[in-house]
Amino acid sequence: MVEEVNRLQEKEAPVQETAAEEVASMEEVTEADEAAEAAEPEVQAEDIPPEEVSADALEAQLKEKNDRILRLQADFENFRRRTAKEKEELAAVITQNMLGDLLPLLDNFERAMAVEQTDGEAFRKGVEMIFTQLKEVLDKNGLEHIEAEGQPFDPNVHQAVMRVENPDVSDGTVTQVLQKGYRAKGRVIRPAMVQVAGS
Repeated sequence: MVEEVNRLQEKEAPVQETAAEEVASMEEVTEADEAAEAAEPEVQAEDIPPEEVSADALEAQLKEKNDRILRLQADFENFRRRTAKEKEELAAVITQNMLGDLLPLLDNFERAMAVEQTDGEAFRKGVEMIFTQLKEVLDKNGLEHIEAEGQPFDPNVHQAVMRVENPDVSDGTVTQVLQKGYRAKGRVIRPAMVQVAGS
């Protein structure tokens, strides 16, 4: 019995060795295949030569890009029209508001002209009141007086029309305002017309 077992083991040993060798051989083949696949570069769409890209595909791409450009142009044109319309509406509202503020002054001027001008002092006071009312309306709408007299000449807000010698002040100083200047909300709408000291 023992001898039979030994004989069987001796027969199985070469079979096991052969099976082990085949498994090892298969593993080596698999590893070699994986290494070859890893080394092989993937083909990208960009790698395809231009002559291999179909004309239909190129035409489709071109059409898509043209459509996109046309849509962008239409969007921009709509945006431009909408912005222009909003500016016009805003300007109209600002004009209406300012004219509404000026209407009481118009009423007061009409009243002043309708009254007989027998009392000069009363008329003068009425004109002063209208002037004060007008100044308040303009101030409310952002009008500011530009300071000029005694200030250094600034070409951004002053317009020099005369130059005079004046030993009492340094050169480039505004000595007299010939016409007041104004700015509205920080923007100069009329520079001050001035006389400047200088030799």
